[in-house]
Amino acid sequence: MNFKKFFVTPTNEPIRDKKAERNLFARRTLVAFVGIIALTCVLFANIYHLQVVNFETYQTRSNGNRIKLLPVPPTRGLIYDRNGELLAENLTFFGLYIVPEKTENLDRTFEALRYIVGLTDEDIELFKKERRRGTRYTSIMLKPNLTEEQMARFAVNQYQFPSLEVRPYFKRNYLYGDVMTHILGYVGKINDKDVEKLKKDEKFANYAGSHDMGKLGIERYYEDQLHGITGFEEVEINNRGKVIRKLREQPAVAGKSIHLTIDLPLQRYITDLLAGQKGAVVVLDPKDSSVLAMVSTPSYDNNLFVDGISSTDYKRLLEDPDRPLYSRATQGVYPPASTVKPFIAVAAQTENVINQHTTVFDPGYWMLPNTTKRFRDWKKSGHGYTDLNKAITESSDTYFYQVAYNLGIDRLSNWMKRFGFGMPTGIEINEEASANMPSKEWKQKRYKRPWVQGDTISVGIGQGYWTATPLQVAKATAILANNGKVNTPHLMKSVEGATVEPYQDPLLYEDITEPKQAYWDAAKRGMFNVVNSGAGTGRKAFIGANYHVAGKSGTAQVFSLKENQKYNAAGLKKELHDHAWFTAYAPYENPKLVVSIILENAGGGSSNAAPVVRKIMDFYLNQRLPEIERKANAASNNGEPAETPDIENGQTE
Repeated sequence: MNFKKFFVTPTNEPIRDKKAERNLFARRTLVAFVGIIALTCVLFANIYHLQVVNFETYQTRSNGNRIKLLPVPPTRGLIYDRNGELLAENLTFFGLYIVPEKTENLDRTFEALRYIVGLTDEDIELFKKERRRGTRYTSIMLKPNLTEEQMARFAVNQYQFPSLEVRPYFKRNYLYGDVMTHILGYVGKINDKDVEKLKKDEKFANYAGSHDMGKLGIERYYEDQLHGITGFEEVEINNRGKVIRKLREQPAVAGKSIHLTIDLPLQRYITDLLAGQKGAVVVLDPKDSSVLAMVSTPSYDNNLFVDGISSTDYKRLLEDPDRPLYSRATQGVYPPASTVKPFIAVAAQTENVINQHTTVFDPGYWMLPNTTKRFRDWKKSGHGYTDLNKAITESSDTYFYQVAYNLGIDRLSNWMKRFGFGMPTGIEINEEASANMPSKEWKQKRYKRPWVQGDTISVGIGQGYWTATPLQVAKATAILANNGKVNTPHLMKSVEGATVEPYQDPLLYEDITEPKQAYWDAAKRGMFNVVNSGAGTGRKAFIGANYHVAGKSGTAQVFSLKENQKYNAAGLKKELHDHAWFTAYAPYENPKLVVSIILENAGGGSSNAAPVVRKIMDFYLNQRLPEIERKANAASNNGEPAETPDIENGQTE
């Protein structure tokens, strides 16, 4: 029998335990299942945490990538003269804007744009400065003032620059350039210093999207009114930073427009009169001290600064020896010379130092008591016996040397400060010098030396340590014409927004009420005789005038002469010649304008400055006022409101 059929030959392989394997697989499957369930729970927990618990947070962050708030800068307010003539406007230009964070390679982009739109190194530098101040993913102007050719070139190549676009923007334009520069000032690019101040004043948010702000003059002083309120647009953007659609909008509030008190034809006329000369003219309406004209020459075109002045142009202005950058009307400080004698006369009478009949003998000099020091009169032979009226009419220095000596510096300084000397006038221009009304305390602080009597004598004729601006002289003249009523010189007639806000005098300084009317009349009578009497220093300039004028000349020394030295203009450099002053008001019976002028290094005030004042008064009283009245009457006859202001109160008739 063959037993191989019934028995299997044994091998070395172990016998498998299938049951154990099944149990092991089951356990592993259970562990894996539990793990999956656990991880799924974690996933759902995270999903719940993201989608439910922190839904608003992540939705906001998501929308932040998709939805942007773009600032909408306001349109800057316009500026007009007193008759509604536009002085400063906003013109539309086109600029190339870029979103830096959406641009792959800025340097390569800049190089490509040099050919396409004429991008310059200066443009790139300005862009970098602006980028440091901006926030992420905001458009920044890269190239301003695009020409039609540049826009056409960019349009053809725009597919290469998905993060760039051409957009319109407004730019300030000054229609009369250098004629109005020292009044209007200008707007300029916001710099780091401006940003720091805006943040300190908590105004920075309102300048989002704005590139310019007022830097000087009216533009700076009334910046808050002119700028307006920034709006915003909520837009949806794509991954390239392009706007897909607008979701909602908060419109910007345009800046308020300002109407100035300036009479533009008068301003232009005076500018032409002063062409080629260094000097300044201030014309006030004495009823409220509104500024009808304020001219400083030479001047410069303020449009140069709007886009950022070139280094070449700025260097030229800085190095100009005639100094066109500073306003001689508000910043120029000069000895006021004899223009101050009527004001001193009022003070001296009120202090009982003199009266109208007080007489001083003038031999051509005045000698300080107990010394050999002589103070010379401008008239070498002197004026003889001189009373107050003659002293003002003929401008006797000797008489006012004696008055100053009797008054003393304390009373003299205190009174002249009340006339507005040695302090800002309050005009709405930050660029105003206080000049200097000297006192004992001032000299001790400034020079560490005590005041001496000789110092007072020179101050008595507006020389020595005393300096003033043309605007201060004009203000003092208006105070005299108004018998002590002190109005603040101002340039703003009204601010026009939703409503019209007329100018309100801040009443910075008190009226001068102590002098009797006779004291004011005596000083004004002397000024009247300066122009109208045979011996008056200003008579020649006003012969034949069809109105009465009261005025006072002045000749300010640029340097002090030695005791025996004679003034010889022919032997001196031009910059060492005397300055010519003249201040006046007219008509004498009912003043409608005050004119104060200084011409640098022009010589005598009566011979050089007074004729210019005559021309200004002729133009305004004989041409401008009749024209204003004709227009007012025509508007009234047509049943329309007159656009021109009443000369007396500055309001529309």
